[in-house]
Amino acid sequence: MGSDSTVMLLGLSLSFLLFASSSSSSSVALENCNQVEQETLLLFYHNISKGNNNSSSSSSSSSSSSLNWNWSPSINCCHWQGIACNSAARVTHLWLPEKHLSGSININLTNLPFLAHINLSHNHLSQFPLLLYSLSHLQTLDLSFNLLSGPLPPPPPPPHLLHSLPITIQTLDLSSNRFNGSLDPWFLQQASNLISLNISNNSLTSSIPSSICKGSQLLKILDFSMNEFTGPLSPGLGECHNLQVLRAGSNSLSGSLPYDLYNVKTLKEISLPNNQFSGPIKTTIVELSSLTVLELHVNQLNGEIPSNIGLLSNLEQLQLHSNNLNSTLPPSLTDCSNLTTLLLRNNLLGGEIANLDFSKLKRLQALDLGNNSFVGNIPDSLCLCRSLTAVRLAYNRLTGEIPPCMASLTSLTHLSLSDNYLSNVVGALKILRHCDNLAVLFMSRCFHDERMPDDNDLLHLESFKNLQILTLGGCKLKGQIPTWIAKLRKLKVLNLSYNKISGNIPTWLGSMPSLFVLNLTQNSLSGGVPAEIGGLTALISDNSSTDLSHLALPFLFDSLQYNRLFNLPRGLKLGNNSLSGRIPAEIGKLKLLHILDLNDNEFKGGIPDELSSLVNLERLDMSGNQLSGEIPESLTKLHFLSAFSVADNNLEGEIPRGGQFETFSSASFEGNPKLCGYVLNRSCARAGGGVREEDEDEDEDESIISSWYEVPFGLGYFIGLIAVTVTLLLKATY
Repeated sequence: MGSDSTVMLLGLSLSFLLFASSSSSSSVALENCNQVEQETLLLFYHNISKGNNNSSSSSSSSSSSSLNWNWSPSINCCHWQGIACNSAARVTHLWLPEKHLSGSININLTNLPFLAHINLSHNHLSQFPLLLYSLSHLQTLDLSFNLLSGPLPPPPPPPHLLHSLPITIQTLDLSSNRFNGSLDPWFLQQASNLISLNISNNSLTSSIPSSICKGSQLLKILDFSMNEFTGPLSPGLGECHNLQVLRAGSNSLSGSLPYDLYNVKTLKEISLPNNQFSGPIKTTIVELSSLTVLELHVNQLNGEIPSNIGLLSNLEQLQLHSNNLNSTLPPSLTDCSNLTTLLLRNNLLGGEIANLDFSKLKRLQALDLGNNSFVGNIPDSLCLCRSLTAVRLAYNRLTGEIPPCMASLTSLTHLSLSDNYLSNVVGALKILRHCDNLAVLFMSRCFHDERMPDDNDLLHLESFKNLQILTLGGCKLKGQIPTWIAKLRKLKVLNLSYNKISGNIPTWLGSMPSLFVLNLTQNSLSGGVPAEIGGLTALISDNSSTDLSHLALPFLFDSLQYNRLFNLPRGLKLGNNSLSGRIPAEIGKLKLLHILDLNDNEFKGGIPDELSSLVNLERLDMSGNQLSGEIPESLTKLHFLSAFSVADNNLEGEIPRGGQFETFSSASFEGNPKLCGYVLNRSCARAGGGVREEDEDEDEDESIISSWYEVPFGLGYFIGLIAVTVTLLLKATY
């Protein structure tokens, strides 16, 4: 949302001031409140209390304190909590947000004829208040963050056929409910004094009514975002001559931006992200001189950024990322000297990045030019943006070294330079260690074929105290894992994959207190996996905060985008090395592990039964080793396991059945000639080549017995008959 978010709260703020004023008036009122109004409010109180008594125990316990109102018939209702009256002791405010109210408001609001301000937001109400349309003094209605559902507007009960809001309404907030269906234009037709309308975060469909401004020309705030609106944004909004905020993001709107929108000179915020808008951004947009927020990201816009965009001198946020914009950045862009956020990633932009004079953007905090085709060196003028907290230049064609002046960016917390053609990794780390607040440092697939910075390079490393992510993957760096990394006590993610690192895995990695993602895939590491790796405390219990949501930019990790470090899958990736010995049973202590990759090494021995303790494991790959013995039956207890492979080992015995093992294909077990079971369509013969002596007798007896069963029924009957006849003859003889 834009920095001018206070505009959206204008109506509610005015209402609150009126509420405070009315409350003060009621405290000096000489008269008691109207008897009918007091009885109506008491009925409301009892209905809500009853609704809460029927709620769950946990909900009831939390709501009991909220419902501890001093609503007593013996007390003037103008003094009740959440109620305010005018000087004539008539109720004007019903102001009860976040009181755990539930159910429906089954009271006759016509008995409160002077009611002007209703705020029942952040509750659990499930039914639109009845006879709301008959409140002739209503100015503020806030029912946001409830459970209201059905069409909008909800039909009034008969015989009331009108379903338009009263002419007096100024602020209407129905956001974050469950309204569905199309928005009936008649609902707002009478609301000629409407200033703020927020119906965001519902399930409304069809098109946004463009006629909304005809009857409500005082509108300053329109928020249609996070619904299911479709089709074009038809002309008509240009008739809102006082409109300051237009939000319709996260819908399925399409077509070009309406031409008359560029004529609303009062606009301060246009927020239309996450739609399907196409076509160019017209140059006439620069006539919106009051614009502070322009959010058109994640659409299908094409063409160039208007060359004279610098005329938008009040612009603070420009978010055009994830479109099809092309050509170069206009030099006038840096005339937007009030910019704090400039996000242009995922476009088709290019050209010499140093052509922009960033020194004019003194207030710039977040800069994202990633996933484009910019060339040249990182400009020195960028160092003059001393307010920068996040910079992303990844996935471009930048060359040269990191400029030494970047050491002056002491507020920098997020730096992503991956996938460029930069050089001198040692110099880069020596410069960036002066950025004391740096928490995220992505430098993968740069610095090709250089050496890993060792302890001599960073001998007196006392910086990077706040570093939480360090990636140097895919750089083909040579050397060993340096011990200076052990000083990064807040490090949570370490990616050194796809390099040429040799030597052993150091034991001190197991004592890193915050580390929960370790990726050493595709290196030349040898020796065994140290048992100390089972001591990674962040994979045993989560006692530390891992939320990086305060950062201005999302980050890409394993080709996926994350907004919070907390959402990263916790992993230990050691595949494609030359590691040997046994798989340490201590890995079974890492109960928070999601991914365990040990594939394509030289591990021997059996699969540790202790791996069955990894109850959160989603992927387990031990393929391409020299493992022997049977697959532990206990692994069937890993209920979240969705990917599993022990292919190309020396395993034997029957493949376990049950649990997730019922879902794995034969490819998970191929390359093990001694494995058998239903997955491989290979029957399991009786174990062992020789048998004990007493077993031989049992087998012999069974074979004799079974041979009798193989005699045809008729022949058996005949033999039996002869045996009986002979016996009788012998008896007769003796």
